[in-house]
Amino acid sequence: MAGGDNPGMTAPINADPAELAKFSDLAHRWWDPESEFKPLHQINPLRLDWIDSQASLAGQRVLDVGCGGGILADSMARRGADVTGIDLSTKALKVAQLHALEAGTPRIQYREVSAEALAAEVPGSFDVVTCMEMLEHVPDPASVVRACATLVKPGGSVFFSTINRNPKAFLFAIVGAEYLLKMLPKGTHEYARMIRPSELAAYCRDAGLDALRTRGMEYNPLTQRYWLSNDTSVNYLLATRKA
Repeated sequence: MAGGDNPGMTAPINADPAELAKFSDLAHRWWDPESEFKPLHQINPLRLDWIDSQASLAGQRVLDVGCGGGILADSMARRGADVTGIDLSTKALKVAQLHALEAGTPRIQYREVSAEALAAEVPGSFDVVTCMEMLEHVPDPASVVRACATLVKPGGSVFFSTINRNPKAFLFAIVGAEYLLKMLPKGTHEYARMIRPSELAAYCRDAGLDALRTRGMEYNPLTQRYWLSNDTSVNYLLATRKA
């Protein structure tokens, strides 16, 4: 049995083994822009520019929580940030490290560690923390939010992105993206784990983060184009600051 206050016991890791296995099996395809990760490649410039516009990445110490194969982490390093990417998928991290080596990406490192464990190890160490498309895949998203808040310096920025929980999001993000358009593998998302903006804002308040602004992300299946808008009914991003 894990957990408890006994120092000899190991705290349970806030991760779903099935989720880790799902992304590990696809890890070798992470940097193929026509693979199952095509949507991540398509939305990455939008995410990157929005984060950069809010936090001016150049010269900042940045942590990317749930970095996967490193698509966002790599691009933030190329904007001049000193980036650490963390994940619990060994295979995805190996792909990220190999890509950084092959591409000669500067100022980037990767570690296999949970956000909670790193928060206990190096609290208040980062100017910017990003946690994108990750909260809907963990058993306890509030725990990840608390860890992100602990990891960022006072006055620093924390960015989240996830998927709303409502009938429209179910139709677009699961039925549409996974079954009709086949943009994502079936089973990528579970409706029950999707997070309403009000819920995420509450997690942030409880963790000492002030919610500053939200942006929605929309997609046109005919033009295959993504853009940012004020519509947060499906995919959305949240910018916060630590008091």
